[in-house]
Amino acid sequence: MAKTTKAKATRKPAAKDKHKGRFKGKAPKVGARGRKSAPTARRQERAPRHVPAPAKRVAPAAAPLPDAARPTAVAIAKAALDKKGEDVLVLDVRGLTSYADYFVVVTADSDRQASAIAEHVEQTMKGQGVSKVGVEGYETGRWILVDYGDVVAHVMNRESRGFYDLEGLWADAPRFPVEG
Repeated sequence: MAKTTKAKATRKPAAKDKHKGRFKGKAPKVGARGRKSAPTARRQERAPRHVPAPAKRVAPAAAPLPDAARPTAVAIAKAALDKKGEDVLVLDVRGLTSYADYFVVVTADSDRQASAIAEHVEQTMKGQGVSKVGVEGYETGRWILVDYGDVVAHVMNRESRGFYDLEGLWADAPRFPVEG
């Protein structure tokens, strides 16, 4: 009786180019940047998808809950009125921006008056125990920004206020004027 042996199925690896380590034979198509090129079949044109227009952002109404930043905004506005600031307006930007709850926008007749208003606001708030985070714009006096964290005061001359139009930029924000 003859012995039957099972032959092992062995696979021979494809012959390699001894220099590059690449397979011999037909090389894949390569584009100009060294990537494999896309198949030659053309893609079917798709009809454009209808994308609904984004919903208009609407500022939330002023919160009925007591707000810790509102008294600070009113105090800043009254301090600006003490130094003859004009067109004093408080913008409630809660829900519209993450870096402040209120903007106080004040108009000054001159650069010198803008500096005087900003200094008086700083002194008044310091007297109330509110510390400022930062101040910008004293050098030119056209637009002085005093940051109190949740409230940012903008003291501007007429030309700058008209040019930058913060009221228009934050048109969605509820606002209230402050009378002296």
